[in-house]
Formats: sequence, structure tokens, C-alpha cells
Amino acid sequence: MGADQYHEPPGELPAATRTFARLCASLTEEAEAIGWYQQRLAVEADSEASAIMRDAQGEEFKHFSMDLEFLLRRTPLWREIARGVLFQDGDIVERGEAAEAAAASDTGADDPASGPDGLGSLGIGSLRWSTR
Repeated sequence: MGADQYHEPPGELPAATRTFARLCASLTEEAEAIGWYQQRLAVEADSEASAIMRDAQGEEFKHFSMDLEFLLRRTPLWREIARGVLFQDGDIVERGEAAEAAAASDTGADDPASGPDGLGSLGIGSLRWSTR
């Protein structure tokens, strides 16, 4: 992907932020590969070819999970929200809203330790509409 994965000049970004961006790009690439294999498996009639593709897709699941874990370990706020959503029963959206609210009340939205390696937020602000 090269330097076009950055929204700011790469030379101005700390090494931890550039690593974080690389893993975000890798996570996206793994998700795309998982989707591609899903499509291929949906139309493949040859059972041997399907077995090979299922095995390859399993590798993509592993890589996606490893990328995600790396990112979550370096972003405490993201990890806290993910814990409230992932592997939970119930309505996914409701779980997400509750996890976000709990995390915001626990850490505060502007907690410097909430970004990659404690470097602060990603600077995108809240994803909620504001009436301010």
C-alpha cells in the first residue's frame, strides 16, 4: 500500500503510529481475502478445490485475528469496547452502544492512554452526531 495509507505526512508520524497504520491496513487486507474466499467457495463445485480454499480462508481468519489482537493490545479504549461486543449474546448494536458508554465513563473520551501505545486518540473525534 505504501505511503498512501497515511492521512498525515509519514515522516511526521511516530514509529508506533506508522506500525499501527500498517496493522490496520493488514487487517483490512485479511478481511477482503476472507470475503473473496467466501465468494469462491459459494460457487466452486470441485470438492478438492473447495477444501484447499477453505484451508486458505482459515489462514486468513488466523491472520485477521492476530492483526486485531495486536491493535487491541495497543489501544486500551478499543479493547474495552471490543470486550463489550465480541463473543456476547444479544443485540449487537445494543451491546456496542452499552460498551461505548461504559468505556467512555470509565476512561473518559480524551484519555491519552486510549490511543496506539498511549499516544492519544486517532484524532477523529466522536462518531456520534452532536447538537452543540
